[in-house]
Amino acid sequence: MKFTTIVTAAVSSAIAVSGTPIHKREIGGVLLCTGVNATGTCSYNVYELKTCHQLPAPFHQNTSTFAPDGEDFECFPRIGDCGSICTSPTGCTFGSVDFNYKNKFNLGAIKWNTLISSFDCSLKTTTSTE
Repeated sequence: MKFTTIVTAAVSSAIAVSGTPIHKREIGGVLLCTGVNATGTCSYNVYELKTCHQLPAPFHQNTSTFAPDGEDFECFPRIGDCGSICTSPTGCTFGSVDFNYKNKFNLGAIKWNTLISSFDCSLKTTTSTE
């Protein structure tokens, strides 16, 4: 009797789990942390693409982890606040950061942990070889 009850419960649980729909993550998810390797104060949000996002305290010029999700998008950390005009001859970003960027969990390795003030993200563009 106990065996039948256990088997029935196991089958019922499997059916309930398999009936749960799997939701795809939204594009634009970024993890921000004040410490390296996702330590310190952290915040995860899905950010609108093609929009400048001002970093609030405690992340303004204090972000060591800047880790975008694995979807096909990239972000550009910026020295200036949203709306500021870049006057640097070398640009106001070090380039794109995506899921595969090697220093996403330690911006201090490139001395950007105390510089990042804002960022924007966009879908990656593909180049045609036709």
